[in-house]
Amino acid sequence: MNSKLKDFLDNFEGYCCILTLAAMSIVVFIQVVFRFVVKASLPWSEELSRYLLVWTAFLGGAYGVRQGAHIGVEAFALLLPKKVQKVLAIFIMIASIALCAVIAKYGFAIVQTQLSKGQLSPAMRIPMGYMYAAIPIGMFFFIVRYVQDIIISIKNFNKEDQEKEVVLL
Repeated sequence: MNSKLKDFLDNFEGYCCILTLAAMSIVVFIQVVFRFVVKASLPWSEELSRYLLVWTAFLGGAYGVRQGAHIGVEAFALLLPKKVQKVLAIFIMIASIALCAVIAKYGFAIVQTQLSKGQLSPAMRIPMGYMYAAIPIGMFFFIVRYVQDIIISIKNFNKEDQEKEVVLL
């Protein structure tokens, strides 16, 4: 695979977070300028920035999985032998995949319900299903990243020093 394409795919969620945070910052800045300089507000700006924040949170969470940035309680796990720690880490990632799958399933049901009812957002008048789509899409990326981490952990199971530290959630 092309190196640039691989790098892009490895950091896809990060790039999406950069775009959504930049868009959110621009929208909020424009709203502040309009409110204090023009003395008028943009009715859609608060709503758009809220939706961008939700998308950023779900995609950023998946990026956090990729970077091993989620917090975890390691007090018990650190008392175990290294091999058992690695097995426990894999088990925790599998449990995390199961939880993400459940959240994605119910998130998808919410999206379907919202789209079938035709509910629109108050200010921007766009289907609410698009906003709720952040849940199943974000969980899909969580699952992809957990599967990648499991593969890396299994490949490096017998190695003493791993490239990426085993993260215990």
